[in-house]
Amino acid sequence: MTTPLVLDAAATARLLGPAAATDVLADVLRAGFDPDAAPHRTSVPVPAGELLMMPAAFDSYAGVKIVGIAPGNTARGLPRITGSYLLLDGADLRPLALLDGPALTELRTPAVSALAVRALTPADRPLRLLLFGSGPQAYAHLDAVLAVREVAETVVVARNEAGGRALTGYARNLGVPARTGTPADVAGADLVVCCTTAREPLFDGTLVAPGATVVAVGSHEPEARETDTALVVRSEVYVEARSAALREAGDLLVPMAEGAIGPGHVTGDLAELVTGRRPPREDRPRFFKSVGMAWEDLALATALYLAAREG
Repeated sequence: MTTPLVLDAAATARLLGPAAATDVLADVLRAGFDPDAAPHRTSVPVPAGELLMMPAAFDSYAGVKIVGIAPGNTARGLPRITGSYLLLDGADLRPLALLDGPALTELRTPAVSALAVRALTPADRPLRLLLFGSGPQAYAHLDAVLAVREVAETVVVARNEAGGRALTGYARNLGVPARTGTPADVAGADLVVCCTTAREPLFDGTLVAPGATVVAVGSHEPEARETDTALVVRSEVYVEARSAALREAGDLLVPMAEGAIGPGHVTGDLAELVTGRRPPREDRPRFFKSVGMAWEDLALATALYLAAREG
């Protein structure tokens, strides 16, 4: 049996940038793939935290990502998220490649967000960006947003002050004016991106301006959310797939449990945005909630494998 190709984090970053990753996912959806048909994520509690298994198969490939979420690792100076992705030949299920799981997630999640940003935000002017968080996903989301939109200013709101300052320095090095701020800065933002481990709302949703876009990616748990009920009620709501969101997205499930909204409050999904079937309104905020899906990992793992083979 042929030894699987091993792609580490450095190879992942070298082979596929945020703009190309966004286009890979868009191409899958434009080809007619239905995210609601994708297999569900499996979650298993383990002593260190949570073990996730995310299988998928389409076209000529199959694969599975195994993710460990270990909250206690942060205090030990270890990564909170661990894992690997195994890419298989779809015809005979031979292993083709083993990829760094966290690196793949850091590429996939912002690419999904960038697809939504491309559909939900204006392209005719620079955006005022507000970023909640200062971890790897915050950096990756800044890169992804810059790959699809011009940014006039980046404001960083971070629980870790040093982390917030570091991220603003990174933004300035990219040529983007940047400063740290507070949750009240959502009032002046065109685009708010939440990539934190928060379990309670980060800001007052009544402050978000009509026509502004909020993207939340930090949680896949039914009880955890980064946004409040007020924002969800006011907004046009878009998701990756209705089935996944109504199973895992606390940002929607908590307001549903409160009786503030019903399942029909979801305006559209990512495929409808990408294909232009659900153009957004101008008189309300737009809220995009993602939980991460296995088809996205498979699409990007395949692209990375093919790029490595060609290179």
